[in-house]
Amino acid sequence: MLDAAFMCRWMSATAAAVDREAARLTDLDSAIGDADHGANLRRGFTAVTEVLAKEAPDTPGAVLALAGRQLISTVGGASGPLYGTLLRCAGKALGDATEVERERLAEALGAGVAAVAQLGGAAAGDKTMLDALLPAVEALGASFAAAAEAADAGALATVPLRARKGRASYLGERSVGHQDPGATSAALLMGALAEAAA
Repeated sequence: MLDAAFMCRWMSATAAAVDREAARLTDLDSAIGDADHGANLRRGFTAVTEVLAKEAPDTPGAVLALAGRQLISTVGGASGPLYGTLLRCAGKALGDATEVERERLAEALGAGVAAVAQLGGAAAGDKTMLDALLPAVEALGASFAAAAEAADAGALATVPLRARKGRASYLGERSVGHQDPGATSAALLMGALAEAAA
């Protein structure tokens, strides 16, 4: 069973992963975006860990909702609203339960991913964070490790794709051959989830 402390561990592990990989995220983003993805996410998840250290809510849903609000208020560009929406909607879907099962978290994240797809107008294969999140959420029903592996594979699979959404879509064919930074950071989020569970 997953409680509020587990969700706080997940957010801390995500912040650490983003901090570690910020330069790589920015390198990926410099090829097909604004070259600020790593710095933006580092600022956002640092703010999330700070607010959770000060006032950690007592339910898993409230932790994710607070994290989502913090990302929306501190991260510039598209990634703040997108990651913020993912976590806020997942938190809302979990409701007021003090503990949830992995399968319930998978359902809640599925609701968050659907909200992200609606917000960004994107689908699988558009070379966005969804290419990592969709397979990860599906695999989360099986295990945390399977979700992390599916997210990694999904991020890698964006390399040959042509971007159809977001800043990278302006490049047309020149977006082919580059790994999507949003899918890469989404894989970090899911890898951190598996790390928190371990």
